[in-house]
Amino acid sequence: MTFYSYIENVLKSQQFENQITEILRFFTPLTLTKNNFLVKKGKVCKYFCYVESGILQHAIETSEEEKTTYLALKNSCTSALKSYLQKTPSRKNIKALSTCNLQVILIDDFNYLLKNNKAFHQFYYTLIENQIFLIDDYRIDLLTLTPEERYKKLLTNEPKLLQEVPLHYLASFLGISTRHMSRIRKNIK
Repeated sequence: MTFYSYIENVLKSQQFENQITEILRFFTPLTLTKNNFLVKKGKVCKYFCYVESGILQHAIETSEEEKTTYLALKNSCTSALKSYLQKTPSRKNIKALSTCNLQVILIDDFNYLLKNNKAFHQFYYTLIENQIFLIDDYRIDLLTLTPEERYKKLLTNEPKLLQEVPLHYLASFLGISTRHMSRIRKNIK
């Protein structure tokens, strides 16, 4: 899927064709090689991005370990949003788990598009709304589903994730220990 068709798909409308072309002019390509960071904890996030290929891991550091809070996959948008919008130090790391090809936009251009491009305004609004739905579902799943049920749901909804993301990142994302995740994988095929 191209970035153009991704925007079109999020907007669910053909009426913004000229405005989508304008949006694309403000984004520039950026490649992150494996284990390089989009942003490190304590630094200000410079970019809002679309992931053309690869996987970006959002993670926090606790006293004992790194915990994965989100995985941004191909054909999705991501950022350390609070850091990006408010120009404050990020509380998390965003790291490439594999080589990532991104389309990125700087904050001044982002704000210009929000104010002056109806398609971008609608696109961003819809992205945020969809993200809130996902966060809500994720929190409810953590409280109501067993680790096995969370794994099965991931297997059903994101089967490629299981092939592309190392086990310890997935376990952390699902709120499961790596040892327990290994047992679950053996029992569920």
